[in-house]
Amino acid sequence: MATAETTPTADAVNPLDRVREALARLSNKQKVLLMVSVAAVIALLVAAGTLLRQSEFRILFSNISERDGGAIIAVLEQMNIPYKFNDSGSAILVPASRVHDVRLRLASQGLPRGGAVGFELMESQKFGISQFAEQVNYQRGLEGELSRTIQSIAAVQAARVHLAIPKPSVFMREEMKPSASVMLNLYPGRSLDAGQIAGIQNLVAASVPQLATASVTLLDQSGTLLSQMKSKLLEAGLDPTQVKYIQEVEASIIKRVEDILAPIVGPGNARVQIAADIDFSQAEQTAETHRPNTTPPEISIRSQQTSETASTSPTAQGVPGALSNQPPVPATAPLTQPAVAGAGAAATPTPPAPGQLNAAGVQAPIANVGQPISTSKNSTINYEIDKTIRHVKQSVGTVKRLSAAVVVNQRKEIGKDGKPANKPLPDNELKQISDLVKEAMGFNKDRGDTISVANAPFTAIEKEEGLPAWRDPEMISLAKDLIKYLVLAGVLAYLLLGVVRPLLKTMLPPPAEEATVGGKIDVLAEEEGEEREQEHVPTAAELLETRLAKARELAKDDPQLVANIIKEWMGANGS
Repeated sequence: MATAETTPTADAVNPLDRVREALARLSNKQKVLLMVSVAAVIALLVAAGTLLRQSEFRILFSNISERDGGAIIAVLEQMNIPYKFNDSGSAILVPASRVHDVRLRLASQGLPRGGAVGFELMESQKFGISQFAEQVNYQRGLEGELSRTIQSIAAVQAARVHLAIPKPSVFMREEMKPSASVMLNLYPGRSLDAGQIAGIQNLVAASVPQLATASVTLLDQSGTLLSQMKSKLLEAGLDPTQVKYIQEVEASIIKRVEDILAPIVGPGNARVQIAADIDFSQAEQTAETHRPNTTPPEISIRSQQTSETASTSPTAQGVPGALSNQPPVPATAPLTQPAVAGAGAAATPTPPAPGQLNAAGVQAPIANVGQPISTSKNSTINYEIDKTIRHVKQSVGTVKRLSAAVVVNQRKEIGKDGKPANKPLPDNELKQISDLVKEAMGFNKDRGDTISVANAPFTAIEKEEGLPAWRDPEMISLAKDLIKYLVLAGVLAYLLLGVVRPLLKTMLPPPAEEATVGGKIDVLAEEEGEEREQEHVPTAAELLETRLAKARELAKDDPQLVANIIKEWMGANGS
């Protein structure tokens, strides 16, 4: 009856009173333990949430100057965008979903500026500015643009350019050429090769009129003069393109030789090295050759001139006096023109007519011709001059000489003792390999090419294994994260299952009737050791009837125990 009376009263109790009643069942020590456990659980849940939210931040900008960093933070605060710094303080982190949006907004405001002012300086020109100030601003803008361009190189962290541009002069003797100096701040552990140094020099020289590449000086942060660092091939007068061409020629020949030896000796059993001597000199030759023009079949006549003259005017001859002034005696026989040697039949003159004189193409009566007769004949023949003009331009990048060194691994065979042993290749096989290498490399004895083929056992090279898992930085970081989360999970599980759950059981016990009767029946079943196999699953009614039967039997056998149980119930309800 007491139980029936207290049940409605318990149902009508205020929830706050229930909590107070539950806390009243705990001792002071248990209450303190419960409060500490609940606070620890809440703190651990907050810490876990914070750790999970850290992965949502991404890098916005890194390695920026303090001035740009302050300006960016001011803009982020104006836009109400959360941000934070990484552990080293060199990067600004923002939520991952807003990284690209924030970058575009900052770019619209010209952030980050990069520490150098470019041509945007010309946008804020004041009205009435002097020509000198305008020229200075232009030079500052050009230096800033060059610095930004050089900083885009992967190995360059920061760059500063100084240009020395002289004032133009109308006098050639007083004209000065511009010069430039570049200060580079490289990333730790990185360096510039000769090709990159030459590229920076040409970049600066091409950006300033009349600036020579040799007038550009490069220094790094340690004060090393980079503009004088050259390789041996570059010091020999070769540019980076020619050096790369030599390497490509050698690599192509090595590949051809290795491809032809792989089916014979097996992959990895031959090592080939090629040294190519390439001629990059440019030469032009012009030759003019003359040959004698004396052979009759090859004679070439350019022009021929023949001139004959005859004079019939009397001339004073002999000793002056009366006898020499006498008229000549009339001729009694006709005059004939003497024959020219080698003239041939075509050159035979036509016989003169009777009483006529034919000399030098002139015919006249003999009676009208005085004595003596003066004749002359001139002949000029111009022959062609045999001339050959030859213009030769040698090709660039011709191979002057090739040197090849080939090492072939010895053949492995099983010895009599069953262990593998190295056996040298026979001479005929080595000669065959040498001939194949010569054909593959384009061997030319007249050019001075050399080849050397050796047969030797290769030393086994142990493969370098990667870092063990316990030394791999990525694995270490992953293990730290896993341990961190496992510790949090373990502490939470211990607090919830080992501390909070028992305290809650104490605060909220199960219904007294079911707990006491059921627990007592279980205790009796364990003491008596009665275990029966049920043929079918009992229903709820059957299970209740079984428990009531057990309770009646217990009341008959031990009424004192039942009385104590009822007193315990009455005491719990009375409190």
